[in-house]
Order: sequence, then structure tokens, then C-alpha cells
Amino acid sequence: MSDPGAFAPPTLEKDRADGEAGQPARPSGPEAERTPRPRRFWSARRLPAGLLAVVLLAGVVLLLIDLVAVRAGEPAMAWRRWLADELATRRLGDVAVVIGAVVAALLGLWLLVLALTPGLRSLLPLSGAPGLRAGLDRSAAAAILREEAVRVPGVQTADVTVRRRRAKVRATAHFREVEDVRTDLTGVLADTLVDLGLARRPKLSVRVSRPKKG
Repeated sequence: MSDPGAFAPPTLEKDRADGEAGQPARPSGPEAERTPRPRRFWSARRLPAGLLAVVLLAGVVLLLIDLVAVRAGEPAMAWRRWLADELATRRLGDVAVVIGAVVAALLGLWLLVLALTPGLRSLLPLSGAPGLRAGLDRSAAAAILREEAVRVPGVQTADVTVRRRRAKVRATAHFREVEDVRTDLTGVLADTLVDLGLARRPKLSVRVSRPKKG
């Protein structure tokens, strides 16, 4: 990717002029009302849902088999007799009861968190036309920023970390003044973040230093 602006949509030129580096330019007036804010991608949570379904199904099937056996005149299974005796004889302050309650509460809290949070934190939503949803993986965004960073004159190495709210760049400069390299690097990466078309542009943080002498 030799030119950071080669893949930029035409409408981003005005955003780049109006918005500050690292801050999203927001439309105003009727355009803001027509453009919905892209939402984060929600995980299907297939593995937790599948495990919970298997556990519940196994418990229901086992209980149903035991009830059918009791109706047929057979004695109840040993585990159900043991469980009934334990529930009838143990007090609420018993250690085993407290531990079981804590474990059940933690499992329930975990399931609630999974149900109420989007997940898929590695996907960054992209802004686009209404009805079109697209996302960019954070590792891909970091790779693009890193590729553009090492093209800046004076940059020897660059380490880029992209999160939902912040993009951190740590670079080493092997010639030129550090402040000049940092200024050029900040400008190039700010333009690259605009060109990525993220719905919520992360705040850019750039640190430039000299390489450590061995």
C-alpha cells in the first residue's frame, strides 16, 4: 500500500479538513439524522450456548428417566435419594451450601454478561451506507498502520496496537530529529485512520524514541 489515500472514499476529504487528527468528524443537520450510528457486532456465543444446552438436556433426560422408573414401581436412583437427604438435613449456613450458592451465582453472572455484551471486540465497525454493515479486524488495522509507519523517513521500527478507543504507536528513529519524525508520523497515521473509514475512529497516540544501544 504505497499511497495512504489511495483507498479513501471521496467524502473523507472534507472530514479530514474539518476533524482533528484522531477525532471522528461527525455530520450535522439532516445528514446526521439520516445516517445511523453503526453498532458493534454481536457474537453468536455458540460454544457457551451449546454447553449450557447439553448440560440442561442431560439433567432433564436423567430426571425424566428416574421419574418414569419410580412411576413403574422401581426405587428412585441413589443420586436423587442422596440429594433429597442433603437438602433436607443441611442448614443454609453450611459450608457446602454456601460454596454451591456462590458457584451457581458466578455461573449465572457469567451467563448474564455473555447475554448482555456484544463480544467480538476484535472487529471494528466501519461507517458506510445505511443497511450495509462491515467491519475491520483490529490486527488488520494495526498491520496497515504499521506498514504506513515504516514508510515515514527516519522510522526504523514501529509497534502498533489498535483497540476500540485508542491506537498506540511506538516507533524508533535511527536518523532525523525525533520530534520531526514524530510530527510526520502522526500526520501520516492520522490520515490513514481517516482512510480506514472506521465508524468510531480511535484516538491516536504516537511515541518515538531512539533505538537502544546494545
